[in-house]
Amino acid sequence: MKIEIEDVLWAKVKKFAETAGYSSPLEFVQHAVEKQMDAAASPEDARNAGEKLKGIGYLDFGRDI
Repeated sequence: MKIEIEDVLWAKVKKFAETAGYSSPLEFVQHAVEKQMDAAASPEDARNAGEKLKGIGYLDFGRDI
């Protein structure tokens, strides 16, 4: 499978991958995508999100303030 990435972004990816010690830019891109997907798909994070927002005052479940 192939995807298109703008030249400017690809240059940044190549530079970062080399600096960070990845074996190739592709390895870095795969790692970054997997990491982002894992973070977004974490059911525990989704469950805790409401509690976190409630705890810092962003959600007010019917309380009068």
